[in-house]
Amino acid sequence: MALMQLTIIPMGTGSPSVGDYVADVQKALEKEGASFKLADMGTIVEGEPAALLTLAARLHELPFGRGLQRVVTQISLDDRRDKQVGLGDKTASVRRRLG
Repeated sequence: MALMQLTIIPMGTGSPSVGDYVADVQKALEKEGASFKLADMGTIVEGEPAALLTLAARLHELPFGRGLQRVVTQISLDDRRDKQVGLGDKTASVRRRLG
């Protein structure tokens, strides 16, 4: 399994708020049955790398469906192959170190 952090930035919305666009992404992930976690600066999704990248491409298209002409999508993919890593494992590891 890999982890992908995804931030989709709709451009030219006419408002500094993008909450409706974030909600669209969350609804799409729920519909997909994806394992994900919403964070303040993006969404983290768990899955196989190829499937995650395909999913990112589909999610990137969502704001265009609302009539936007420009969307910036940032993707960070962590594909660790020496052990299984899932959602929350990294933060749990840091918390253990903190005591």
